[in-house]
Amino acid sequence: MKLKKKADAFFPTRFGNFRVFAFVEKGGKEHIALIRCTHGRHGTVPVRVHSRCLTGDTLTSLRCDCRDQLEAALRYLERNKCGILIYLDQEGRGIGLTNKIKAYALQDKGMDTIEANVHLGFGEDLRDYEAAAQILKYFKVNDIALLTNNPKKIKDLERHGIRVAERIPLVTKPNRYNRKYLETKRKKMKHLL
Repeated sequence: MKLKKKADAFFPTRFGNFRVFAFVEKGGKEHIALIRCTHGRHGTVPVRVHSRCLTGDTLTSLRCDCRDQLEAALRYLERNKCGILIYLDQEGRGIGLTNKIKAYALQDKGMDTIEANVHLGFGEDLRDYEAAAQILKYFKVNDIALLTNNPKKIKDLERHGIRVAERIPLVTKPNRYNRKYLETKRKKMKHLL
């Protein structure tokens, strides 16, 4: 995978001030990194690797916990005055926005999120974290404290040369619309909830 930094700028948010960097893959996918600092305490940097979720992050869907996790991560980085949030262009566990909405329709008929993705001809989770690893290496960050509940993310980052020295859980409160979704992540995908 070829990834190039294309731009950076000052980026004030409700969660404090960051520097935002834009990276583009050869195929056109765009990823960003919000940087508070790249030198954490004890040699590790707090990092959240977050996959784009237009429905949750932007449109505030209650079907997932994506926005809650994103905001919890940003609050953590603000409290600690240090860290990186990488926002990857891989909607719907890598199946894209339209297929994600098709999966929602199948979930409305009783399937869980994994069954719906498989029914549509996809794997349970097509996301890859190579771009995140390349972004971390761009900033010379090799040892991280990863804000995640997803053990696959830890393994994938380590496979790409990033040492996950610590896992920091992201605890969010379930609601009546995402309870089954969270239970599926816990039982079938082994998320640490």
